[in-house]
Amino acid sequence: MEQARSNDVLILGGGVIGLACAWFLLKAGRGVTVLEQDRAGSGSSHGNCGTLTPSHAMPLAMPGTVGTALRWLLRPDAPLRIKPRPDLQLLRWLLAFRRRCNWSDALRTTAAKLPLLEASRKWIEELVRAEQLDCEFAASGTLHVFRDPRELERARSVHERLAMHLPPCEVLDAAAAIAREPALKPGLAGAILHAGDASLRPDRFVAELARIVRAAGGRMVEGARIEKIVHDGTRIARVATTRGEFSADEVVLALGAWSPRFARDLDLRIPIQPGKGYSITYRRPALCPRMPLTLKERAVCVTSWESGYRLGSTMEFAGYDDTLNRTRLDALRRGAAEYLREPEGPALVEEWFGWRPMTSDDLPLIGRVPHLRNLVLATGHGMLGVTMSVATGVLVSEIVTARQPSLDIAAFAPARFN
Repeated sequence: MEQARSNDVLILGGGVIGLACAWFLLKAGRGVTVLEQDRAGSGSSHGNCGTLTPSHAMPLAMPGTVGTALRWLLRPDAPLRIKPRPDLQLLRWLLAFRRRCNWSDALRTTAAKLPLLEASRKWIEELVRAEQLDCEFAASGTLHVFRDPRELERARSVHERLAMHLPPCEVLDAAAAIAREPALKPGLAGAILHAGDASLRPDRFVAELARIVRAAGGRMVEGARIEKIVHDGTRIARVATTRGEFSADEVVLALGAWSPRFARDLDLRIPIQPGKGYSITYRRPALCPRMPLTLKERAVCVTSWESGYRLGSTMEFAGYDDTLNRTRLDALRRGAAEYLREPEGPALVEEWFGWRPMTSDDLPLIGRVPHLRNLVLATGHGMLGVTMSVATGVLVSEIVTARQPSLDIAAFAPARFN
């Protein structure tokens, strides 16, 4: 049990966001303690597909999304599943999400997300090279693959409509797509190439972030499950954990999908729902994709590294249900088999799930909490936590040290929900 002690900056959460914040605060000369309920990087940072995608600036709440979701409701293996249950917070979240499924909000959200995504993609590459992070980073681009010509045309027209707020892309016909990626089966409609995207192995990336944070003097307290966050009305006074109590001059909340559990303690609205995603990791197949793929009609992401091969994605709103849903995993396998010559590797390494912190407006919460002067939020990054991680770390360090933020953060203000 830790003795109660005061810290300069206390970071709640040792995932990719918390570790990125820790690194840039240390670089700014601040003392840092990170509290993590398990091991650093063991949450949703561990088993995602590791793509770095400015191309994903478009929100999930798009015109037509609600109709698609309704058609999927009766399919247990659909890319989206909402588990029926009495949950008032989920109902409110879904209603807020539905209100945003229009072109005006889609345009505003895309315009707000793209600068954050592009800056973070660039800064991640710079960090990997400067600190020699062993995480299999590759400036590979990504390929969105379609079997249905109507879906390809729909995606192309959406991109054209939002083009001023999206990175450039290239539409490929079926022959060009297979020439670019021989692992694909015949029978495609075509693909969209996003050359500015990149990838890395996310579990190694967070392990490397934890390593450099420790090497720079950061203190990591693992196995510290937060039990209560106590404030006096104007500032966070202490944080009670299973490893003791902690206090700090500044507190950064980077708890991802767990953030809403402390909203009442903080007199805050943190409208995040845990969006459960799945992945399956294999040893590399003989015919392995050269670049990350999104198999669009089945919403399956495929990523390969020298050290392995992963199928991932799906979205399940089932609260904090911690069971491994075999139907969801089988859907990943079946989806990959429709598009790939060799959809699975020769040996299974890991079946995994994790909870993504999904906000109803598809934007993160980054900024100070107005009524608690020593609390900064860095949460709600949805499906793009790895991509947004380094930019979030830079911005949080600038907020804490009272420097001008490198990017416009008005759209990410926590006060927008209160």
